[in-house]
Amino acid sequence: MSGLRIIGSGHHVPGRPYSNDDLARVMDTNDAWIRQRTGIRQRHFAPAGQGPADLALPAAQRALEAAGLGPSDIDYVLFSTMTPDHIFPGSAPLLASRLGMRTVPALDLRTQCAAMLYAFQVADSLLTAGAARRILIVGAEAHAGVMPWRDWDILEGTSDRRPSQEDWDRATRHRGWAIIFGDGAGALVVERSQQPGPGVLGVDIQADGRYAPLLCIPGGFREHPYVSESALASDAALIHMDGREVFKHAVTKLPKSIDALCQRTGTRADDIDWFIAHQANQRINEAVCHRLGVSIERMPSNIDRFGNTSGATIPILMDEMLRDGRLKSGQLVCLVALGAGFHWGSLLLRT
Repeated sequence: MSGLRIIGSGHHVPGRPYSNDDLARVMDTNDAWIRQRTGIRQRHFAPAGQGPADLALPAAQRALEAAGLGPSDIDYVLFSTMTPDHIFPGSAPLLASRLGMRTVPALDLRTQCAAMLYAFQVADSLLTAGAARRILIVGAEAHAGVMPWRDWDILEGTSDRRPSQEDWDRATRHRGWAIIFGDGAGALVVERSQQPGPGVLGVDIQADGRYAPLLCIPGGFREHPYVSESALASDAALIHMDGREVFKHAVTKLPKSIDALCQRTGTRADDIDWFIAHQANQRINEAVCHRLGVSIERMPSNIDRFGNTSGATIPILMDEMLRDGRLKSGQLVCLVALGAGFHWGSLLLRT
């Protein structure tokens, strides 16, 4: 039976990398503290005026070039982001328009860090149903706009002044998540293979909104008005994360999902060439590997260079692996992720 196959990939990160020492200019933190807890040493931030559709454009162009295709060859765009350019419309039609696609269906997916699991399932369903021949899958994030500091000039190192005590305290209060996130975009072009072999072999994805308060931005349209001075003063427009609880859920739920997926597909963990995991925290991925009894070398990582780019982590990593030759045709790959919602699970793919 023929299935989905990846025919092109690309990624893009904005500007220069920001080191852990850069963050220490605007909050109480240091390089050793961040590396020990997350494995991150640097990340990128989009400049003001640049959103996820802007970041996605060069990533998508590189993916199309790698596939030997042009925008007119794409029948559908799936765009995953939790930091959209606008509250509405979505980022997918913005990207499609910038690529020169005028009437192509363009769908935004809001499954945060678990984005690629859902995107691959939707893409596979569209291809199987004959609703599309080739699909552009994109994950892109611009977290810079939600960072808890105000003094970008201090972060940049263009000013030698110190933040006010209020700003320093505010940023430090949110450092548990602020040290994690970075910006970037990854893109994949997929099509229905004419040959048997490649494709999505199985999916185990779940969602449970009971855990939403553990990782969320509390502000929204429940409030009147949805943006108010009191909401801004209470940091309702910033990320709220219980890192300890998120960690516990990830290291419990993800191995269980992979075990269930292996049982469902008649696969052994030892048969899987790569476990391509969402890059949330290196300690999470190490704990998942330990519980599965698999070597950490089979779960590649780039979190040290990019941080957590949410919906973009898996396509960025896949692009790097495709381009350096680690990810090859015919390999068995398990995608795995947990994100806000909670959304979580695993997906088995033959490349």
